[in-house]
Amino acid sequence: MLIAALAVIAIAIAGYALISRNGQPALADRQAEVADKGKQVMPFDLERTTHRFTKAATGGLQTVTADDPADEQQVKLIREHLTMEAANFRQGDFGDPASIHGAGMPGLRELEQGHSRIDISYAQTPAGAQVAYTTSDPSLLKALHAWFDAQVTDHGRHAEHG
Repeated sequence: MLIAALAVIAIAIAGYALISRNGQPALADRQAEVADKGKQVMPFDLERTTHRFTKAATGGLQTVTADDPADEQQVKLIREHLTMEAANFRQGDFGDPASIHGAGMPGLRELEQGHSRIDISYAQTPAGAQVAYTTSDPSLLKALHAWFDAQVTDHGRHAEHG
């Protein structure tokens, strides 16, 4: 009887571990971890802003906007941060995303190594800013799109596909 009860408990624990690694609890934990790390890198408030990642045939567009366009402080912080990030990315420095999402983030290494074959430009938007990525290299396009998908998944409710 005791052995059977222990077996049932062991199976239940193993099942929960699989759910945590492959299901929603693990994703929720990951998103909370990314949000915490993001606070160390991104000066704007994730609760008051939205990341949007729009894929295109030649690259994509990363946009961050204040949820309230009249929130001048968030708009200012977004613009300062994305100005710096675009400059870093043009130099192949993707250290900030790596520190938030981890060095194994999909597409990250390829973007670092191929940065010179990606046109990266910054522009202001009415409620924030955007970074446009353009490349004719199919492998970098694939990496960029994988990177965008990872961003949306990791940022959860703070991000969306465009």
